Amino acid sequence: MHANVVDLLCELVSIPSVNPMGRDVSGPEFFEGRLSDYLVKYFGALGVPCERIQVVPGRDNVIARLDLPGATSTLLLDAHQDTVPVEGMTIPPFTPSVQNGRVYGRGSCDVKGGMAAMLWAFQRLVKERPAGAANVVLSCTCDEEATSLGVNDLARLWTHPNGRSKLLARKPDAAVVAEPTLLHVVVAHRGATRFRIRTHGRACHSSNPSLGINAIYRMAKIVEALEEYASDLPRRIKPHPLCGSATLSVGRIYGGTSVNVVPDDCAIEIDRRIVPGEDSRRAVQDIREFLVSRVGLTFDFEPPWLDGCTLNDHDNGWLAEALLKQIEPVAGQRNAIGVPYGTHASRTSSNGVPSVVFGPGSIDQAHTKDEWLAIEELEKAAEVYYQICCKPPRMN
Repeated sequence: MHANVVDLLCELVSIPSVNPMGRDVSGPEFFEGRLSDYLVKYFGALGVPCERIQVVPGRDNVIARLDLPGATSTLLLDAHQDTVPVEGMTIPPFTPSVQNGRVYGRGSCDVKGGMAAMLWAFQRLVKERPAGAANVVLSCTCDEEATSLGVNDLARLWTHPNGRSKLLARKPDAAVVAEPTLLHVVVAHRGATRFRIRTHGRACHSSNPSLGINAIYRMAKIVEALEEYASDLPRRIKPHPLCGSATLSVGRIYGGTSVNVVPDDCAIEIDRRIVPGEDSRRAVQDIREFLVSRVGLTFDFEPPWLDGCTLNDHDNGWLAEALLKQIEPVAGQRNAIGVPYGTHASRTSSNGVPSVVFGPGSIDQAHTKDEWLAIEELEKAAEVYYQICCKPPRMN
């Protein structure tokens, strides 16, 4: 075991767990396997029940549970294992350094800092077994950064119990999800729906393009129409008071085989941010109907690979209030807030578990070329996680 939470974070950063984000890549730095190995050993050393549950081949969730005598509620703490890729980083991604009150390295902020703080709090609970504490399940989930495979599988453990888990076969009473929130409590956030649109044409030699149909030219009309649609979204969709407006962004475009061939295929990938209260399926259908009315050509909508799931503040106010009471003595006054990005809390909440998001660091440092986390926030987060487990709120 480590002497302090900073050393623990440094070890987590030194274990690569890069999400390939759908790319066809390989190497020891990709996927969560080595970090999952470490977590199983960590929980084994604590002597607590632990499960390693395969989500897809080579990618696992790791779950540990501490049951305490007299506990009447169960609190789920969740932190994801994966990080974004490291291309373009200006610091060694997996060689953590401690400088000027910060820990540098990939994942230090998003979200191995939150994971280290949760592990440290969990370790204290195991050793001290405080009277009046909740039962605690600590889930370390895979694939948060791409398609949410890990948390979706986690929720099925209690929504469709089939014997895969003995530690989380029943629904927990509440959940706290680790993400960089500057020690505020996130009670609402938007969700991301992501999908592709394709246009088709007819290939021919580029020396006589009139013999073909250029799929990229067709897509250009769609992109222009989507820019118009995106600018009009704040009027179309009522903004959420905490999360702001719905948004749309075309993030990728690709097509063609060679510069001397008129392309017969082009695709774009779209990120549509859903606000709490919206229907993500209706949002996609609305885009399709708009394009049909504007562009006058055929195109294909592929089914979303990520379905926008939001965190709504309709049932978690009591949990946020209890957490804020634990934060104030440790870190001063913080607030219940909304954010534009998505988290695992949307998935636990949509599966019947009141959920909030809380953790050290700023989202502005997540995914950056010199990612870092302030040590002061790391230490305070570890204390807050411990305190909310020791003095759990009265579960609604």
